[in-house]
Amino acid sequence: MSRTQSIQPLIASRSAAHRAARSRIVSLVLAIACLAALVFSISGGEYSITPAKVVQILFGGGEGLENTIIWQWRMPRAAAALIFGAGLAVSGAVFQSLTRNPLGSPDIIGFSTGAYTGALLALTVAGGGFALTSFGALLGGLLTALLVYLLAWRNGTAGFRLILVGIGVSAALASFNHYLVLRAELDVAMAAAVWGAGSLNGVTWAGVIPVSIVVILALLGVLIGSKSLQMLQMGDDLASALGMRVERAKLVLVVLAVLLIAAVTALAGPIAFVALVSPQLARRLVGSGSLNLIPTALTGAFLLAFGDLLAQRLFAPIQLPVGVVTVCIGGAYLVYLLNRGTQKIRS
Repeated sequence: MSRTQSIQPLIASRSAAHRAARSRIVSLVLAIACLAALVFSISGGEYSITPAKVVQILFGGGEGLENTIIWQWRMPRAAAALIFGAGLAVSGAVFQSLTRNPLGSPDIIGFSTGAYTGALLALTVAGGGFALTSFGALLGGLLTALLVYLLAWRNGTAGFRLILVGIGVSAALASFNHYLVLRAELDVAMAAAVWGAGSLNGVTWAGVIPVSIVVILALLGVLIGSKSLQMLQMGDDLASALGMRVERAKLVLVVLAVLLIAAVTALAGPIAFVALVSPQLARRLVGSGSLNLIPTALTGAFLLAFGDLLAQRLFAPIQLPVGVVTVCIGGAYLVYLLNRGTQKIRS
């Protein structure tokens, strides 16, 4: 064995250790940023509370009105932003890994639109209600995923074909959604339009707790299947050669990812671009092209929490739907992605 060959494993080991250390540092910084966003989100409003006082109350030092304001009125929204952001980000990471394409996001390939369609049908046709709307969003997301999966099937599901089929299905569903809103009664249509922008306004523990449980369980499922996801990133042929049942693994991961996006959509509406942007930002922060689910989840949690903070404060006392803010952030990032792709093609 030559000296160069003996050194290569050592270099690879040091590089892996460096990436792991950087991932832990990035995760720690993102976790602190998420906590800061949580505190500042809770502190603002018509009844202002200092961040220091918020921290004191969170550790059990509150009483009376301030306790009620933080724990009952503001904490559900702040907690939902963090948990839902993590769920959206991991859902995006799953689809981007399976399609091996940065545009392979559930809000691009139609799954969030399908969840919105199911929720709209529950609202406008069946009369709504939280349980029925949640079930409609979940069923709509899963049926859309099944439709896209079947239409993209050609002895397997190639990533680029899945994206193209998903974009087409998303466009058709978006037209149907507009039709549902236009034919609905005025008050229902207005509520559906605001909710359809993606909003955390007015969420309560009654809605946040059950949806958060579903999101957390689905997140744990994806984390357990992360090894399979990493193998699938290397290509279907290689994963199959290593003994994996490729289509079965894909189906399980797709169901978990759709469950994440549908659960969030059921309560908050379709919040765009968090799933698209978060995995890419996390990879750049970690400095690795491989899958990093923990930094990805924390990036999504921070993006949605920060976006909701802006939605609350930019035009206070008017509160914007958080989806309006995330669309601005994600739209700029999408333009960057498309521009970079065009430059690569030209070069």
